[in-house]
Amino acid sequence: MSEIINTETAAKPLGAYPHARKVGNLLFLSGIGSRNAKDNSIPGLELDGEGNIIKYDIEAECHQCFANVKAVLEASGSSWDKIVDVTVFLTNMKKDFPVYNKIYAEYFTTVQACRTTVEVKSLPTPIAIELKVIATI
Repeated sequence: MSEIINTETAAKPLGAYPHARKVGNLLFLSGIGSRNAKDNSIPGLELDGEGNIIKYDIEAECHQCFANVKAVLEASGSSWDKIVDVTVFLTNMKKDFPVYNKIYAEYFTTVQACRTTVEVKSLPTPIAIELKVIATI
C-alpha cells in the first residue's frame, strides 16, 4: 500500500507527480529543486529579457533546495535524519561542486546518507541544483 504526499510548504511540482510517495516504511521524494514555495522564485537568480541566466547563486539555491526537501520530509512524517540515499543533479559540476559539497557537509555531517552527484545539461526551470531523496518513515 502506498500514500501520495503533497505539501504547500515546498514548491509545487511542475507536472503530474507528487512531492513524495510512501511505500511501506520508505519515502521516495520526487526531484526537489530550489524554487521558493511562496512565490516560485529562485534565490539569487537573475535572467535577461529573453529568459537567459545572467547570474545565479549556488549557495542560496542549495539552502533553498535543502529547505524544500526538509519541508517534504516533515509533511510526510519523516525527518532529515532519516534520509538514506540522495541523488544530486548539478548543472555546472566544475563551478558549483566545491560550494555545494561544503554546504552539503554542513547539512549531512551526522546523517551519512549514501550520495550520488551528477552533472546534467539543464533542469526543467533555470535552477542549478535538484535532489532526489529516499528516506525512512
